Amino acid sequence: MATSSAREAPPVVKTAKAPSAANAPLPRLRAAARAAADLAYAPYSRFQVGAAIWTDAGIFTGCNVENASYGLCNCAERTAIFSAVAAGARRLFCVAVFTPTSSPTLPCGACRQVIHEFGPEALVLSNCAGSGEINTVIDALLPGAFGPADLGITPADTASQRAPKRAVRRSKKAS
Repeated sequence: MATSSAREAPPVVKTAKAPSAANAPLPRLRAAARAAADLAYAPYSRFQVGAAIWTDAGIFTGCNVENASYGLCNCAERTAIFSAVAAGARRLFCVAVFTPTSSPTLPCGACRQVIHEFGPEALVLSNCAGSGEINTVIDALLPGAFGPADLGITPADTASQRAPKRAVRRSKKAS
């Protein structure tokens, strides 16, 4: 889940390395993140978070999904990213997060790491029920992040991991 912080928000950072960031469908992402929050399964925290991401395969949404075994909960940002990857996405350009708070809430550390994996130059927008918004990039939220390059993996290597284009096989019904 996103985490709230009393410290000052990271500065807004613009990056020339993410060519698609200037064309990001920001109003659409903000609205999709807000709508996704309504779908959250949060019976324990009652903190409904929504996320919308823009990838090389389109826009995907996610919500937080809690579990009675708290360690098995999944944040909205990771739900959206994992859904995108399952659909064949490999590049993440922008993440919009909505929280039902009076001030914006940034992604947690685990989400920051996963955002970095697929979008090391991704724009991160944090919106809330109040009037505040934080616009930054993942590098400002997770400076010096560990990533594929630290394992000797190049962008070409990760691109080759694209999901094959084939129909999803359905299992036969049990007799």
